[in-house]
Amino acid sequence: MPAGAHIAGIVTVLALIFYIVTLVRAGQARGRHNIIAPAMVGHPEFERAYRVQMNTIESLVAFLPLLWIAALFFDAYIAGALGIVWILGRIVYMIAYMADPSKRTAGAVISTLAVAALLICSALGLAGILI
Repeated sequence: MPAGAHIAGIVTVLALIFYIVTLVRAGQARGRHNIIAPAMVGHPEFERAYRVQMNTIESLVAFLPLLWIAALFFDAYIAGALGIVWILGRIVYMIAYMADPSKRTAGAVISTLAVAALLICSALGLAGILI
């Protein structure tokens, strides 16, 4: 395993802890506002918490594989740093979205740029193996 690859493991655990936080927050909002499953609409607080959770899942689908590919084939420390940026972007996104969904852009941009950078690192790392 490449030096520093454990960093990707740590970032993966932190990202999944953040996801669990969004899951719990959505569940708490569901209970607080008596929104009975399978309903997905009701109180605006629940709808915002649910959208943060779902958007996080959507982003994880690209983030996690790219984090590991970049860590294994490009540079584990750069990948780990980009992973931390992604987590911070998701936190900014969550806080802003819960306060006012129209203010979510900064967090979305931060986390999207981190994923884009991981994609570039992954592609460069894999290209280096193929060449």
